[in-house]
Amino acid sequence: MAWLPYLAYFGGGLFLANAIPHWVSGMMGRPFQSPFAKPSGEGLSSSTVNVAWGSANLILAYLLICRVGVFALRDAGDAAALGGGMLVIALFSARHFGRFHGGNHPPGR
Repeated sequence: MAWLPYLAYFGGGLFLANAIPHWVSGMMGRPFQSPFAKPSGEGLSSSTVNVAWGSANLILAYLLICRVGVFALRDAGDAAALGGGMLVIALFSARHFGRFHGGNHPPGR
């Protein structure tokens, strides 16, 4: 099953990239959307909740990237799977959260 590590690295990329905005917002003391807000993914969660959620994402990323298979950053397939997961969640987040922060429209509109 040679595809299983690639799937894990893709998922690891999702969690790794998702950790960044939660951790940064939380560390800056700013509220940010999270799955625990009301309504889920739209309302704001406290900075503490975001640090915890970002940390959980980092742990899951570590487990999927470093504990499944033998991840090699110099291997194009491994790097592409990880980068693909990061790109997918980044594009999804840009569209989803852009609705709340004005990121889906050019400036001046």
